[in-house]
Amino acid sequence: MARDDLYVAVPSSFRCPISLDVMKSPVSLCTGVTYDRASIQRWLDSGNNTCPATMQVLESKDLVPNRNLQRLIQIWLDSVARRQLDADSVRNSAAVPSQNQVKLLVKHLDINCFSSLTKIICFARESEENREFLAKMDGFFSKVLDFMRNAESGIKIVEQVVKILDLMLTKISDKKPLLETNCLSKILLVLQRGNSDSQIEAVRLLESIAVDGESKLKIGQKEGLVAELVKSLRKENPRLIEASLSFFIAITMPKRIKTVVIQYRIIPELKYLLSQPNTTTSITEKALELLEELSTCKEGRVEIWHDSVLLGRIAETVLKVSSNATEHAVAILWSGCYLFRDRKAQEAVASSNGMTKLLLLMQSNCSPAVRQMSGDLVKVLG
Repeated sequence: MARDDLYVAVPSSFRCPISLDVMKSPVSLCTGVTYDRASIQRWLDSGNNTCPATMQVLESKDLVPNRNLQRLIQIWLDSVARRQLDADSVRNSAAVPSQNQVKLLVKHLDINCFSSLTKIICFARESEENREFLAKMDGFFSKVLDFMRNAESGIKIVEQVVKILDLMLTKISDKKPLLETNCLSKILLVLQRGNSDSQIEAVRLLESIAVDGESKLKIGQKEGLVAELVKSLRKENPRLIEASLSFFIAITMPKRIKTVVIQYRIIPELKYLLSQPNTTTSITEKALELLEELSTCKEGRVEIWHDSVLLGRIAETVLKVSSNATEHAVAILWSGCYLFRDRKAQEAVASSNGMTKLLLLMQSNCSPAVRQMSGDLVKVLG
């Protein structure tokens, strides 16, 4: 059935005089008349030696591409496609786009990009199959990343791009482009000015690209990035705090990154998290895991073991939060008090009733490793 709202008049000069269809590959004869290549070739192959439109005898059967007309036809076709897309959007603003609609959205992503990105997000959220479809689409990721690289892309556009990349994390085979300075700068922009959901997605994106020592160093050395992530630990959003802690755990393997993170005063923030009565189990576990990781370098050891209040907070979590939290806490205390025999650490643990907890722990159903560390601590503290 015809749809008047989508009717588009085809310029007569765009139609092939033989097939009357819009020309795909316009070529001109020596008479100056332009035809679609496939149509005029069939005419000539049939033994004709005249111009179909003028019936003039052809002095030459050479076909000369009409590049200018082809360019104008393509511009017109793109315009029609955008009109079709806009019409579909008005009729189905709440609907998930079809695969064909998504192809058009990606092709014309530079036109009304915010609306297009929003629809692509809707499509990607719908199913794993849809995300797989996008991942296999030629040029999809490069087009999306162009918005990250573009200095003129505003915060709202970048938030949409981050959302798409977060949805497609497992589908991105080459994550190196995200380590480019422009991309990291835009991720930092989202952390600074984006909404809470976008900030969480940006942190997850950073964690996903921190896959080796080189990428971790690039992220850690990006000016302002670590500082902003440390700030996020004070925000009243448990999901953001948890995502940031997971990121720091993933990135702090290289010693150079540990040093950078410590310089940005992350240990006091972890101390603050452990002191809050409403801190979730997951956040406590991750805070302790990160402290355990930071205690493996000299700067971290000195700051942790010489803070009696922090050591007291760590000791308090033993047998109180979860088995994972207990294991991380005991590992930190064991490293300071037993492995390195730090006197200040021993005094802090002893004064926080640590001995009693360790004796109880040895009698509990803990892992053999935790029981062994607890026994070692009892020996040096007793």
